[in-house]
Amino acid sequence: SAVDTPPVRRVAIFGGTHGNELSGVFLVKHWQENGAEIQRTGMEVKPFLTNPRAVKKCTRYIDCDLNRVFDPDNLGRTVVEDIPYEVRRAQEINHIFGPKGSDDAYDLIFDLHNTTSNMGGTLILENSRDDFTIQMFHYIKNALAPEHCPVLLIEHPSLKYATTRSVAKHPVGKYDK
Repeated sequence: SAVDTPPVRRVAIFGGTHGNELSGVFLVKHWQENGAEIQRTGMEVKPFLTNPRAVKKCTRYIDCDLNRVFDPDNLGRTVVEDIPYEVRRAQEINHIFGPKGSDDAYDLIFDLHNTTSNMGGTLILENSRDDFTIQMFHYIKNALAPEHCPVLLIEHPSLKYATTRSVAKHPVGKYDK
């Protein structure tokens, strides 16, 4: 039977979570200049550069890995002078696209990454019970056929993910070699 879920209205495309992974950086900057390419009727699509300081230095991060600090402790930290840059940035991202776990959070975040692993274009799924994302992945795989597009399930029974994309109701990671 079909599951009745609210429509997806707000989508973000993240690039530069790791400042030295340039595919997402290039695409986000391109879509910031040419937004019509990603806009769809009835939907807000926002391209967003997640870690601009690391992008500018072309390094993975400045103080700590942005893709690991979206946990309650870091998101709730008091902003003081010596707070790590990425923790402060995570709080900003959570404010814009979240708050994480709330009804106000963005519906979908695509977080674009590069990898040195020989895995080609791979979609990352964090929750095997997320029916919407599973159906979307099925659609993407069919649309890309005959190109190979594996889906990697990184679900863990007790781990709550602290990834950049975990702010959204439906987090999606996309990795390219």
